[in-house]
Amino acid sequence: MSLPWIIAVLCIVAATLAYVAWNYTRIRKMPEGTPEMVDMAAIIRSGANAFMKTEYKTIAIVVALIALALALFVEKTSGITFLIGAAMSSCVCVLGMKSATYANVRTANKARESMSIGETVKVALCGGSISGLSVQAFGMLGLVGVLLIWGGVSSQADGSGLLTRLDGINASVMRVSTYSLGCSLVAMFNRVAGGNYTKAADISADILAKIRNDLPEDDSRVPNVIADFIGDNVNDIAGNCSDLLESFVATMSATIMIGVILFGKFGIENMFNPTVLFPIVLAGCGLVSCLAGMLFADRKKMGDDPSHELNLATWISAGLTLVLGFFASLLVFGKIDASVFETYGWAAGWLSPWICSVLGLASGVAIGSITEYYTSTDYKPTRKLAEMAPEGDAFVITKGDAIGSRSCLLPVLVIGIALFVSGRLGGIYGIAVASLGMLAFVGATVSIDAFGPIADNAGGLAESCHLPENVRVITDKLDSVGNTTAAIGKGFAIGSAAFATVSLIVSYVGNYTAANAEMILNIASFTVVAGAVIGGALVEYFSAVLTDNTIESAKAMADEGDKLLSIPGVLEGKVRPDYNRMIQMATQGALRKMLFPSVLAMLIPVVGGFVFGVEFVGGLLIGATVVAIPRAIFMGNSGGAFDNAKKYIESGALKGHGKGSAAHKSAVTGDTVGDTRKDVVGVALDIFIKTMSTVANTLVSIFRNITLIR
Repeated sequence: MSLPWIIAVLCIVAATLAYVAWNYTRIRKMPEGTPEMVDMAAIIRSGANAFMKTEYKTIAIVVALIALALALFVEKTSGITFLIGAAMSSCVCVLGMKSATYANVRTANKARESMSIGETVKVALCGGSISGLSVQAFGMLGLVGVLLIWGGVSSQADGSGLLTRLDGINASVMRVSTYSLGCSLVAMFNRVAGGNYTKAADISADILAKIRNDLPEDDSRVPNVIADFIGDNVNDIAGNCSDLLESFVATMSATIMIGVILFGKFGIENMFNPTVLFPIVLAGCGLVSCLAGMLFADRKKMGDDPSHELNLATWISAGLTLVLGFFASLLVFGKIDASVFETYGWAAGWLSPWICSVLGLASGVAIGSITEYYTSTDYKPTRKLAEMAPEGDAFVITKGDAIGSRSCLLPVLVIGIALFVSGRLGGIYGIAVASLGMLAFVGATVSIDAFGPIADNAGGLAESCHLPENVRVITDKLDSVGNTTAAIGKGFAIGSAAFATVSLIVSYVGNYTAANAEMILNIASFTVVAGAVIGGALVEYFSAVLTDNTIESAKAMADEGDKLLSIPGVLEGKVRPDYNRMIQMATQGALRKMLFPSVLAMLIPVVGGFVFGVEFVGGLLIGATVVAIPRAIFMGNSGGAFDNAKKYIESGALKGHGKGSAAHKSAVTGDTVGDTRKDVVGVALDIFIKTMSTVANTLVSIFRNITLIR
């Protein structure tokens, strides 16, 4: 690999991490506010830290066992790279969560002191940018580090485990794949555990406050409220960071692996280094663009419409990525002979990778816009849903389901067209680059997305700490913007997961196909069809497990919260409820229920590969992906519409049906249904299909050597 390019990328990573450290220091130095705010923030921070520490004790054991197995039986250095991937993902989770728990109270206090929406937005975005930029910087740091330590990527199959030696193990490719797998495992645990924690707390708090006791949403008398605040950080921040870091790393890894596969097929020396190097360079261009976008937002004076400035920062990041990506494609591929591009199937020559990356980038923006249309109160679907609330719960649920189902077509159409066109223009390499194009500016999208839960927590703190009503008006404005950015972020996560998974499936098929043979997965084969049918069914089973786990935890927490509320003096506000009891219940429930679904995602391709072989696993991946993508879109968008329809009614926009009305309670019921959909199942399905695909890529050489039924 070209050392000057790698050094340039490392300099960009170093500059980004320096900016992240500066922002973290700035946040810490800001005042927290009144004594009650300081107290509440300390409880939230302590609870979030306790959850992460307890969770990582379990994760560390699983990671260590898998790393040992990889080193012994697959490739001797792959255990180390697996640990590096897990470490990078963990660093991002912890840093993002810590910065959010410092930023939330400081955002509320800035609203209290300045009474300025613009100044308050900057504090929340400062906290969000720590999460977002860290995702991209740490993801690249780990991968580039792996490549530098072990001398880049080789086309030779020369790897062996400490105890076994199998045919066809390429040590350098295995290191890239297991680095991605380490990121994927941590993401799966964080999404499953974080989703259970936050929604069990949120649903139980809503039931206690709005349904059973007619109390405000974030009333500090409700013991479940603080656990809900903590959940916003461990899921919407830590979980989301690890999710998108995994997608980002998976697409870079898949593009590198496809570069190796194409060299094995065509043997053209002067294309090997460029195809392996380009994903690193494109990701570096995206990172510097995100840094510029965040610096712009930080330095610009913001007005009373924060969504405009946030959108502008995203557009700057995306636009610069597009421009720099053009020059990257020119510099990396511009001197290669046109006949080589014809052999690779690149219809537009050296421009093909850039055009494919633009298709991916445009798809990400389009999916975000479609998601906003179906979930924002600015548009008809969510408003129509709110108008159904006076008719009762059944009308709300049925209408919300219809919105979710209707919202699936356009995003899937965008994904399908982008994949088709990128394949036509750049072959299988073009598909992988399109995936990376969508994620090349992930630092900006996660920064804006992380703004949402920070603003949400700030609003909750403003209410629970009894700040003046005019402060709550500012935090409510931020919360409303945050709901939209969060919904767009979920749409972006689903789209990126779809692209990443397709890239990994293409890489998987290429990894078991003979060097001179055409890459084909025969969908008419009964083996492939059997795998596809089972893969689709497993998506439904996985969804059911997560839903059951969350509802069981929520019911237990609601019942326990009722007992705490019945203690004399709690409802009157004279006695503080036992917040720690609720925090412990949420933590124990989430961690107890995270292991089975997380390990399931890893075991399915392992068992399928060893028993039925590589083609069965290929079918498994396709079936799971085809079912999971629209399912995740349905879950995310119907849940987002339910949530915002409730907020639309609470804002007084539906005349005669405000807070506490029958319509409001029906909307709360819809929101309770939607909570599990959008923040537990929908987001975990992304990780489910990516984890299965990453495991399959890592072990494909073993499946090819050892299969029980041939």
